[in-house]
Amino acid sequence: MFTKWSCAFPGLPEQVAEARHFVAALLHGWSGADDAVLVVGELAANAVKHTQSGEIGGWFLVSVGFRDDRLRVQVKDQGGDRVPQMCDVTSHEEGGRGLMMVAACSKDWGAVTTPDGSRVWADFAWESA
Repeated sequence: MFTKWSCAFPGLPEQVAEARHFVAALLHGWSGADDAVLVVGELAANAVKHTQSGEIGGWFLVSVGFRDDRLRVQVKDQGGDRVPQMCDVTSHEEGGRGLMMVAACSKDWGAVTTPDGSRVWADFAWESA
């Protein structure tokens, strides 16, 4: 069985906190909620900072999907000039380490880029009640 919840947010920096609250409310009481909330915050911040989602009128979509053995959080953005990817650990550039944190907190993660934007997801082990 698969259950999915989604919510669209305006592409404003202050909406990243609202995205975290949305996920925290859905996962209230689950032991891995803090990691999932942290990951969604990072993905939402990336959408606002690095894609057209952060431009005037922009938006991003947060989805949380539940399966018997997996929880998936996903952020869909409106695309941009760059493809989501981890930076070199030895790089001295500012930023770019958020996806390393996503990888460290989740069981698996990935990104799909299409002409209308990107979807970046992270999976967590989940046991349904």
